[in-house]
Amino acid sequence: MAHNTQVSADTQAPPVTASLARFVAGHATRGWSDAVEHEAHRTFYNWLGCAIGAARHEAADAALAAVAMLEPAAQASVLGRPERVDMASAALVNGITSHTFDFDDTHLKTIIHPAGPVASAVLALAEVRGASGRDVIDALVLGIDVACRIGNVMYPDHYDRGWHITGSTGMLGAAAGCARLLGLDEARTAMALGIAASQPIGLREQFGTMTKPFHPGAAARAGLTSALLARHGFTASTRALEAPRGFVQVVSDKRAWHEASDQLGERFEISFNTYKPFACGIVIHPSIDACVQLREQGVTPEQVRAIELRVHSLVLELTGKKEPRDGLQGKFSVYHGCAVGLIHGRAGEAEFADAVVNDPRVVALRAKVQATVDDTIDEAAVDATAVLLDGRRVHVRVDHAIGSLERPLSNAQLEDKFRTLVVPVLGDAKAREITAACWRLAALADVRALTSLCRP
Repeated sequence: MAHNTQVSADTQAPPVTASLARFVAGHATRGWSDAVEHEAHRTFYNWLGCAIGAARHEAADAALAAVAMLEPAAQASVLGRPERVDMASAALVNGITSHTFDFDDTHLKTIIHPAGPVASAVLALAEVRGASGRDVIDALVLGIDVACRIGNVMYPDHYDRGWHITGSTGMLGAAAGCARLLGLDEARTAMALGIAASQPIGLREQFGTMTKPFHPGAAARAGLTSALLARHGFTASTRALEAPRGFVQVVSDKRAWHEASDQLGERFEISFNTYKPFACGIVIHPSIDACVQLREQGVTPEQVRAIELRVHSLVLELTGKKEPRDGLQGKFSVYHGCAVGLIHGRAGEAEFADAVVNDPRVVALRAKVQATVDDTIDEAAVDATAVLLDGRRVHVRVDHAIGSLERPLSNAQLEDKFRTLVVPVLGDAKAREITAACWRLAALADVRALTSLCRP
């Protein structure tokens, strides 16, 4: 049977797979500025807190029950739990828990959550190998660079098609990080990227379910497996990323190839990582921030006739659930985020519990939130007005929410967030020990000194 399929193929694409493999295999250890080095530690610390914080979530229970049926060897830690499993399963489960609360890091240019796939894979492999903290940081920086650079090549077209870009680029970052940790040469690193390129994971249809956090976990497992296969001689196309029927051209019509190579080895994408103060989709953050500010100006829920929002269309596309029924759905409801922001002055994981989503006071205020699309408003901004029963109007404009690059969380704020996540699981003393170990991660001779602290 003849096929006349026409594809808009770029046959002159640059050798992206080879150039990224050369970069990952050959870049000098700690070959970046002090600022990049510090951001790597912040990224790892934030990721670890998110993973431990969700250790008792039902998603973690279900994932571990499934993994147990494989009868895994006790190779690596499940963070925040006593179980030990094989390293691929540890990468999977820790990747799931790190994203379960939707509280993890965000590369705002692409809305990739890069640490979930990369750190989950790298730490599992590092624990088995007894690798140093320095090796982990190197692998994290380089792996995140690969995932986010490929994201830059394709975003927003790839995302707009319905791919969950964290999973569908994360397997590349995980493969790169693990290849670096294994010390693979340029040729085998290219094979690792090539194998991973056949395993993009994640559809946006799954947002609001347990399968959304499955995406970074599955990407972590896929990337780790790809690196292990490459180490033992498994082969793939040397042009798996850029070929006409390779990864990028199959899943995106945008192919900004220069994004893969611009200032490669000089500009590191981890520099643009941000950390969430609110445990929900990033596009809700400006609206929550605005409602917290309204509260600080003296507006109370009892005074409110309506909260009027003007937002970019993406906000309602992603988080337009007017009547969420549980916590996972609440994370994709700008209406719920605004309600808890005004009532509680915060939107941590506790404010997305099922009980809070169904609290009559929250439900009543949620119904008063009115969101109107205005695409002159940036995706990262909101124009909010509280209309009060006495006729007054209190206006707040947020152009950059707390936690953005323009208003980043301080180290002290990160530590506060970490404690709220980790203390309920492991206790205050361990939270403090883990914090100290994370800030000096690059100096640890064996990363198992850290992972042993992360189990009850």
